Amino acid sequence: MPELPEVDALGEFLRERVVGREIVAVHIAQIGALKTFDPPLTDLVGRTVTGVERHGKWLDLALGRRGDADDGEPHLVFHLAKAGWLRWKDEMPPASTPAGRPMGRRAGPLALRVWLDDGAGFDLTEAGTRKRLAVHVVGSPEEVGPIASLGFDPRSELTAERLGAALRTRNQQLKGALRDQTLVAGIGNAYSDEILHAARMSPFTLTKSLTDDDVARLTDATRQVLDAAVAAASGKPAAELKDAKRRGMAVHGRTGETCPVCGDVVREVSFADRSLQYCATCQTGGVPLADRRMSKLLR
Repeated sequence: MPELPEVDALGEFLRERVVGREIVAVHIAQIGALKTFDPPLTDLVGRTVTGVERHGKWLDLALGRRGDADDGEPHLVFHLAKAGWLRWKDEMPPASTPAGRPMGRRAGPLALRVWLDDGAGFDLTEAGTRKRLAVHVVGSPEEVGPIASLGFDPRSELTAERLGAALRTRNQQLKGALRDQTLVAGIGNAYSDEILHAARMSPFTLTKSLTDDDVARLTDATRQVLDAAVAAASGKPAAELKDAKRRGMAVHGRTGETCPVCGDVVREVSFADRSLQYCATCQTGGVPLADRRMSKLLR
């Protein structure tokens, strides 16, 4: 799933290419991806992109009025979900040609296609059969419920006091709390693994047990990991961001490999639809965490 550093880089990438450009055509290939109906998607045609912003893991294209018309300034807001991506094209096929298969459940990976007045444009695509990519056309991004409920942004608003206050609002495992978008916006499965490894903390630590020193260490690790990831992603074309993310990981996605800090093996805990990776020596005092799914298989 694209997380804060990749979405930030996608926003930077788009900002350089779409601000000042007019949308000349738009096509929805996955009708289920479009979560709103008023204003209609066709209302974007003829409008100029005036800005690109990030809200957590959401991207927001602000669109200007048509000429002198006082008809509002809609926003095209989208979330790429677990398997979605943005694919840029310097030369789009003509808007008069089919953008994909007919709309419906078998429309393939293409979800949305946008054409610009300079001949370029972009696709939003989603791999797999579980379609969760979300596209909204709204008068304000705050009309999108998940955006309105976002917690603080760890790139621009991170302090130990703010992080500690957010985490201590409930008692839950630290891994889940870092991924909770209502507490901290933009961190997902991958970077929560990396932050906890850098902080030398167990993903199963309960948030109510955190001391002020723990929070300070976690704050430093969050800043360090996200700053490095944003720097690594910045300036890269959209097509290279996934590989840049994978190269920067110390433990996430590296089960069975060697921890770059201590040399121990990177271990994994599996859940129904995801997994976490960690180093027992660095994070849990050398004690492997229980992996319930693997334990069941070994019975």
